[in-house]
Amino acid sequence: MKILRSPALATCLVLASSVALAQSVALQGMFGGKALLIVDGGTPRTLAPGESHQGVKLLSTSGEQAVVEFGGRRHTLRVGDAPASVGGSGPRGSGGRIVLSAGSGGHFTTQGAINGRAVQFMVDTGATAVGLSVADAERIGLDYRGGRPVRMNTANGVTQGWQLKLASVRIADVEVYEVDAVVTPQGMPYVLLGNSFLSRFQMRRDNEQMTLERRY
Repeated sequence: MKILRSPALATCLVLASSVALAQSVALQGMFGGKALLIVDGGTPRTLAPGESHQGVKLLSTSGEQAVVEFGGRRHTLRVGDAPASVGGSGPRGSGGRIVLSAGSGGHFTTQGAINGRAVQFMVDTGATAVGLSVADAERIGLDYRGGRPVRMNTANGVTQGWQLKLASVRIADVEVYEVDAVVTPQGMPYVLLGNSFLSRFQMRRDNEQMTLERRY
């Protein structure tokens, strides 16, 4: 059974995320007194208290938490939680509406959350379902091996994956429940935001902006 077949699987390993103005920040991990931060879906950056990156200043760390300042506000971040956001050109949501801006190469990437845990998405209209690597699934605590084993066609040939339902997928303040997903052993820098999520919305693209309007 072919579950996920996407051109993005062949190319996403060489894609780089573009970093815009600091708008959303996620805490990916802690290293001693330093914090590993992701700013606007860019490359993770390790900061010590007092250091800044892309307009985000790390104020302090404690256990699995970090306090940062950006956009004129302070935020307390926890490892694995959904990103904190303020203004900027990142994803915006209002009611059932999400607005995304294209990055380098015309790809739409955004921070969001699966089951309340932070991930980096890339919109992929060629993917049947939300697609995660084993590494991402393990990082956010998915029991993917309890899902249904499936055979998948990828750029590297046929491989085994696992099909399951995600309790929730969230971007900005818009959350969708019971979303089909497939976990694959192939490494990917992004979680592919496939049609099991996108089909819940009406999609419109205007140049470098994509708008998703929730279907009811």
